Amino acid sequence: MKLKPLLVGLAVVAAFLAVPADAEIDEIRVGGVGNIRNDHGDIVEGKHEGANIEIEIVSSSPDLLNLIGSPRPYLMGSIATDDGGVSFGGVGVLWRWEFADGWAFEPGFGYIIHDGEIDNPFAAGSAAAATFEADHQLLGSRDLFRTSLALEREFGDHFAGQIYWQHMSHGQILDTGRNQGLDYVGLRFIYRLNTDPAND
Repeated sequence: MKLKPLLVGLAVVAAFLAVPADAEIDEIRVGGVGNIRNDHGDIVEGKHEGANIEIEIVSSSPDLLNLIGSPRPYLMGSIATDDGGVSFGGVGVLWRWEFADGWAFEPGFGYIIHDGEIDNPFAAGSAAAATFEADHQLLGSRDLFRTSLALEREFGDHFAGQIYWQHMSHGQILDTGRNQGLDYVGLRFIYRLNTDPAND
């Protein structure tokens, strides 16, 4: 077990605790995702074969976020089940729109810190560099933006399931240069403490 995910977790917990007092925990989410890779616009098989287990805590929307559509803040952690995988944790916000009875669409935007590879440590053009790049996604920055899209189906007042996609990269904003990014797709289950999140 790497120590970096634990340290990242402590940092993002501290950030989540800074959420104003008028917000409270709405949901607890647990899911699993598989890694795919966006390489020059083509979605191909990911370099990390193992899945990630993800836990996410979502709060109600504090009043200060009303000006941007009342998104709900979240705190999340993603732990790689494979030694060569990438673990990460972060914070962000989620918007939720119900478009049919029991169905909702949820885009999100956030910030994560990861323990993956940033750059190739070997000399450019060397055999070692080629082997390293074949096995690792080079993320270019220790911190990345996280964008996500989810399709949700409710099952009663307290439970729901989501199919979701998430992409993480520095976007040439947090850093410059190499930016292969990370893409994951998966399924998560939601336990809802607030039974009507659409009215937050």
